[in-house]
Amino acid sequence: MVVRVVVAVALFALLAALAWWLERNRRRDAPTQTPGVPPTQLDRADFPRAEVPWLVVLFTSSNCDSCVGLYDKAAALESDDVAVTEVEYFTRPELHERYHVDAAPMTLIADTAGVVRMSFLGAFAAPELWSAVADLRAS
Repeated sequence: MVVRVVVAVALFALLAALAWWLERNRRRDAPTQTPGVPPTQLDRADFPRAEVPWLVVLFTSSNCDSCVGLYDKAAALESDDVAVTEVEYFTRPELHERYHVDAAPMTLIADTAGVVRMSFLGAFAAPELWSAVADLRAS
């Protein structure tokens, strides 16, 4: 009788641990997005350097003339506090679809919680982006 109880408790503990691990590592749906507008929330785990306070994401496409050179302008912001990443459509279409990005270029500035604090649709001037990031970091 004692052996059965011990086996049942051990089996329960094993199944509970497995359920916890599966839930922890399950891919969650992207935060709700409204089609046709920039996302308002990002899952920082979808992008490199999720631990830094600020994220600049450029959604681009290799067949987009307006996208040419934008990453180079944004890359100057890369620092210990700012991660800059480019999500090119033909390389990472799943992220474009996940966040309902249907226009390129689209640049997003998100805080540590993934809240998009500013966005740019279309090409931008480098000082415009740099100023936006500086203002957000200062606030």
